Parts: sequence; C-alpha cells; structure tokens
Amino acid sequence: MSHSSHWLGSTVAAKIGLPALTLAAALAMPAAVDAKTINAVMHSDLRIIDPGLTTAYITRDHGYMVYDTLLATDSNFKIQPQMAEWKVSDDKLTYTFTLRDGLKWHDGAPVTAEDCVASLQRWGKKDGMGQKLMDFTASLEATDAKTITLKLKEPYGLVLESIGKPSSLVPFMMPKRIAETPPDKAIPEQIGSGPFKFVAGEFQPGVKAVYEKNKDYVPRKEAPSWTSGGKVVKVDRVEWITMADAQTAVNALQSGDIDFLENPSFDILPVLAADKNLKIDTLNKLGYQTLGRMNFLHPPFDNVKVRRAAFLAMSQKPVLDALVGNPDYYQICGAVFVCNTPLATDVGAETLIKGNGMAEAKKLLAESGYDGTPVVVMAPGDVVTLKAQPIVAAQLLRDAGFKVDLQATDWQTVVARRASQKPPKEGGWNMFFTNWVAADVVNPVVNVSVGGRGKNGGWFGWADDPKMEALRDAFARATSPDDQKKLAAEIQKEVFDEVIYIPLGQYTSPSVWRKSLTGVVDGPATPVFWNIDKSE
Repeated sequence: MSHSSHWLGSTVAAKIGLPALTLAAALAMPAAVDAKTINAVMHSDLRIIDPGLTTAYITRDHGYMVYDTLLATDSNFKIQPQMAEWKVSDDKLTYTFTLRDGLKWHDGAPVTAEDCVASLQRWGKKDGMGQKLMDFTASLEATDAKTITLKLKEPYGLVLESIGKPSSLVPFMMPKRIAETPPDKAIPEQIGSGPFKFVAGEFQPGVKAVYEKNKDYVPRKEAPSWTSGGKVVKVDRVEWITMADAQTAVNALQSGDIDFLENPSFDILPVLAADKNLKIDTLNKLGYQTLGRMNFLHPPFDNVKVRRAAFLAMSQKPVLDALVGNPDYYQICGAVFVCNTPLATDVGAETLIKGNGMAEAKKLLAESGYDGTPVVVMAPGDVVTLKAQPIVAAQLLRDAGFKVDLQATDWQTVVARRASQKPPKEGGWNMFFTNWVAADVVNPVVNVSVGGRGKNGGWFGWADDPKMEALRDAFARATSPDDQKKLAAEIQKEVFDEVIYIPLGQYTSPSVWRKSLTGVVDGPATPVFWNIDKSE
C-alpha cells in the first residue's frame, strides 16, 4: 500500500464521517500478501444485498458476483445457456430446462432443480417481466434433480427472454431454503453458485464489500459475451471501496490505490484521458434512460391533473445539461422505450423534448385544486449520475407553482425509503429520480416503470392503471412487429396521459481503469469482474 493511502484514508473518512483508521483499513491490502486483488469504486455504496428486493443496480452488480442464472444474454441479444440447456415442445407450451454438471452452492451442496424452481417463483412475484411470465404459466416444477419443467396456459414468446434477462430484477438462482424467503423480506444469507463468494465478515456498509474467488466454480467453455459464456475468475479478491467524493476517487485511481472507477464525473474525463496509465471506455454502450417517478398514493400526486402539471413543467435539456453537460454523451429523447429502437416514438413527448410546457403547467396546476402541499423530493448527493436530476426538477416544479421540499440524502437511503408507502410526513416521499439501463426499458414487458399494478406488485410509486395492464398484456400476446409498435405507441400515450413516469433523456457513462487491468467485459449490466486479470 502506498504512503498516499494513509492520507487518502483520512481524507475519505472525513468526507463521509468515518474514523480515518476504518477507511485506511478498507484500502489496505488483504492479509495474504500474494493475493491478487482488484480495488474498485462503484457508482454507489452497497447496503441492500438481496438482489430480489430492489432494482438498484449496485445490488444487481452484487448479485452477478455471488449468483448465477439459468440463461443469459449475449452481445447479439441472443439468449444462451448458462446454468441450464433447454428444449421447447412442438406446441410451444412446455419448456424443459436441464441443469449442467458441476453446479454447487457456496456451502458445498449441489444445485437442484427444486432450488431453481423456488428461485424462479420468488423472482416471478416481484419482477415485472417475471410477473407477466407467471400470468402465462400453468405449472412450474422440478421433475427430477436436474430437470425444471415449465408448462404454459398458452404460447408466450418471451419465456427465454424473461429467464435470461440481463438486468434488474435478474432471476438469480439461490438455494430453496433461501429462495422461500417472502419477496418483501431480505434473504438471511448470501449463498449462491456464482463465480465469487461474498465475504460477509468483511462487509462494512459505507466502507467496503469484499468478494473472493469461488474455487469450486466450473465456468462454461464459451468465451464471455455480456452476461453469458465462461465466467472465468482470474484474481483472488475484489474489493468495492466506498468513496463518495469524486475527486478523492480520481486521486486514488491515478495514484494506483484503486484499479477501477465505474462512474467518473463527466467534467474530469479530459484529465483522465491524458493519463497514459488509464483506459476510458463506455461498457454499457446502449446507455441509460434517466427518469422521474411520482408517488400515486399520497397528495398531491394522487391527482392526475397535478401530475400532468408537473409533467408539463419538465424539460429534458436542462436536466441533461446539468447531469452530463457534454452533448457527446447525451441524447434528448421522447421515446419511453428508448430512441433508435423498433418501438421508438415521440408520441406525447413534445413538451419534454422542446421544453415548451411551462405556461400550460401553471394553468393546469391552478385548475387542479392544488393546495400548496409540499412535494417531498429525495435528492441523493453521493452518486455522480443521480445528483443533478432532483435539483433541476425541483426548480422547474417551483417555476410552475409547486412548493418543493428538496431533502438531501444519499442514494442507498433513497433505495430503502422509496419502498415506504407511508405519507411524506411520516418518512415517505412524493418524487424520486433514477436511471435505467436501456435493456431494462426497451419494451413494455421488461419496463417495470410502465406497470399499472398499484400495490399489487407494482414498482415504487404504485401506479394503479388497469388500462395499462390490459395494454401490456396485449403487447405480450402480439406476434407481429407492426402490432407491437402500435401497442407500444398506445402504451406511451397512456404513460404520458396518466404520468406513470417521466423519461428525462438518455446518456452514456464511461468507466475508467488502470491499464494493469485487462479483459474487462462490456454489456448492458456492467461492470462484471470475471475475465479481468491484473498485472502488477
């Protein structure tokens, strides 16, 4: 460990309010001097470690370290075998999955079909795409120790795409005893069959999370491609170190105290590009959609006219300018299902794109009966890609005539608090902002933000919209691209009419790492840490 690490530990500790020695310990080399360790600063601190409990990407990234999936998506958007191979009956009603040899849980027990059935059932209660799959499912059972049999009520074209989806919520496999945990309660232990083991004894929320190579893991023979293929671990340990201050993280990267920085601030990229020891690349080339979400349960956003007034006040350009700044990395986009895709349309998005809705917003708010109830907006300050949106949106809301209570917090608090259905005065909320990777919003089935299930399995905000659910069901049954495009446009119109959520544009976010790391894998659910080697 370099001398700068002691200063660095003190500096970071001061920034996040922790004792200096605690941070210094987090940055210290592990006890085994010869251990090959990747030190990474991720986009967020890790606190929630149940990947079935939240759509937060840091928890998804943790999931890929510890757990594995039955199927996976490659760089050609094709579904590939991962833990299992599959066959489909001629009538398209029966899917048979056979587990491959050599699968073990981290506690040494063999992976069984019963474990996987329980895992799919838990995921299917919480994930939007999983819920839709279960709507079409007649039965799901383990027919022997290695065979999972899924029978449908009627043919459904997204079975494999659902089980092999690359991003939140990912259907990770876990032992039956853990998977039987109710979907709204945290799992009691972190036992997966994935390429890394979670080191629970070294987990310090707010400081670091540690993973060790799973020496019993048997990788597939294929080359890695996105979340599919061989997950070959080439290092002994990976440590995720929390550094909320962006400049401190950059200093640590340049000095060699850390190896990988997931989300450097956009304004520092020219400096990093000039450092010959660093490599900058955009791992998720599909990019992100940033968005605002309202709480339908409590005033003032339980009133659709008030929601519409807030929608009309929003404008993508000031949000993207504050969030990204450099137009090379962002795109103004009125498409709920992502620009430059088959389902892209601007229906209903004019004011978002042109920023010309403020006068109409003021008029509608005055007509709505809005009584001045403060809008509680959660504003995390510790994540580069989430800081700007609530600040810009709060000012736009104020300009329209809203009273806004902008509450400074951190992202993991937002992740926990947004699950609360209590009124804002009792610790609840009215609005939060987040980002989806494009793969998570590219169609009406995978995009949980468009769902209308309300409290019955709906996403945070709990939009209750039976018309939306009927449209999504029709899309799930549609077989022709023309029908799908027509239904997607109807769904987008409903999103904007009812203000199910507010897409605020698209952007890409480069990562940077020291050139001593090789083999970094790209994809829609990154970063992943298999296939990466580190030279000294």
